[in-house]
Amino acid sequence: MFRWLAGRGARPSRVAETLTRISPLGWRRARTSLAFLDGLDDREDEALRARVAWLLASKSFSGAQGMVLDDDIMLSIAIQAALPILELDPVLYEGWTEIIVYPGGFLIPRTEVDDSGVVHEYIQEAAGEAWDGGPVILSWEDSCPGMPQAANVVIHEFAHKLDLYGGEADGIPVLDAHPQLRTRQWRGVLTSTFERFERMVTEVEDAIPRDVDPESEDADPWYGSLPLDPYAATDPAEFFAVSSEAFFVDPLPLAKAFPDWYGLLQAYYRQDPLRRLLGPVNVDRL
Repeated sequence: MFRWLAGRGARPSRVAETLTRISPLGWRRARTSLAFLDGLDDREDEALRARVAWLLASKSFSGAQGMVLDDDIMLSIAIQAALPILELDPVLYEGWTEIIVYPGGFLIPRTEVDDSGVVHEYIQEAAGEAWDGGPVILSWEDSCPGMPQAANVVIHEFAHKLDLYGGEADGIPVLDAHPQLRTRQWRGVLTSTFERFERMVTEVEDAIPRDVDPESEDADPWYGSLPLDPYAATDPAEFFAVSSEAFFVDPLPLAKAFPDWYGLLQAYYRQDPLRRLLGPVNVDRL
């Protein structure tokens, strides 16, 4: 009981029991519905199953607004959430206990203070949210298989959890287990890449004709030229989260635009989705 309340991972016996309950048919169905997993080899597939079993055994799933969660939904979310820690210690997902799933987007009250000190309160619609020390909240409509290949709200929110594990969400995850990485190095590449992306977004916004609403779908052709969703320009924490989802599901634009940043993500996650998805021959030709 106290182990659960502390947000620690499940006992090995419980993880093993959960692993046996993942049917081969259910696993294949869930795997094949997520195209970005196509390049996993047999070892990675088994490692992912083990991480998924750990996550299912360690976290509680709750439906909100009448959402009924079945095994297929929980398995799909767990697979996507487990991919970032495929080669990492699952302890990075400890310290919290719950995954809450809404049928669709949900509303979050926000409070911001502008440069003049004026407090602004508003309601924002969201597809996902990761609370510091609290749950991960997801919209199933935005998390289910079939969403655009370049976006993944589950990976996005769990990247925030990796960022938050070391404290403040600042785009710098805990690097203690990566002797080849240094916080100063990470911060330097993150800052320079983030600032470059900010300039790219500004250039795109300046290029949008005045008769086109930049907040509408009519502006998508302009924003589509960016290597990442423009939301990545919000702050370094969002840049890390958006970069992480792109890294796993649509790595080519990211790797081409920001090779140094892609290299750091590759070293941190200990994975190379570009080579996995395109194959070594095609990657070497880039």
